[in-house]
Amino acid sequence: MEPSETCYRHPDRPTGVSCQRCGRLICSECMNQASVGVHCPECVQSTTQKVYTPRTLPGAQGYVTTGLVAINVAIWVATIVLGDATASSARGTFVDYGTWGPAIADGEWWRLISGGFLHSGLIHIGFNMYLLWQLGKQLERVIGEANFVAMYATALLGGSFGAMLLEANGAHGGASGAVFGLFAITALLYRDRGIQVMQTGLGRLILLNLLISFAPGVSLGGHFGGFIVGGIVGYFYFGLHAGDGSPFGKNKQAPLLATVGLGVLMFVAGIWAASANVL
Repeated sequence: MEPSETCYRHPDRPTGVSCQRCGRLICSECMNQASVGVHCPECVQSTTQKVYTPRTLPGAQGYVTTGLVAINVAIWVATIVLGDATASSARGTFVDYGTWGPAIADGEWWRLISGGFLHSGLIHIGFNMYLLWQLGKQLERVIGEANFVAMYATALLGGSFGAMLLEANGAHGGASGAVFGLFAITALLYRDRGIQVMQTGLGRLILLNLLISFAPGVSLGGHFGGFIVGGIVGYFYFGLHAGDGSPFGKNKQAPLLATVGLGVLMFVAGIWAASANVL
């Protein structure tokens, strides 16, 4: 499920994006925006064209992404130490602290957030954290720390709303809703830069994970809720088409404020969905 190609300068970084001029495979750190698509560092050096690189943007170190991964892993380890690693124990944790409709409807609204930090096993957390690490670092370099925090939180709440809308009586957990939101946001970032998403490893990975969402035991509402809300957030920052940019123009604060507002709306909608759909 991982992209098979790697960056020509960083062989440990999977990527599906290539330089529009020479065809070299490049990761997010090596991408330089051109008038059409992105160029690699070598092609940039061979021209006097001004480019815009993610490296120069705030949040380039990926501190928020690293912190989110660390928090998720620490909570998962704590659930093992305090309980055990069995599926029954994980389900008990989801009922006790996860996104569970009956408890949310009874006033435990914080579960709409806490459920996004619980995982059922090594494969569950491993795959989610791998995707969070890859997508999060890339986005954080481009839009900065504060914007990324708002993006992640809003996508997480979108996933919780989707889960409560379709499966309020089930106990849900995992960062998948937030990760699916990052999928959609990154896809719109690529599209804004002139990259054909479905011709990259990212596009194939998104398609595969959307199909997996229909498997038994997977939160369809959580995945699609996060993805749809992530798409709305991505539109706030990057528009829908190549070169569009933000619909808010040069107002740098507007996308952040719109994202925070959407996050608040998803929180309220999640409470409503839990209350309306619990049997």
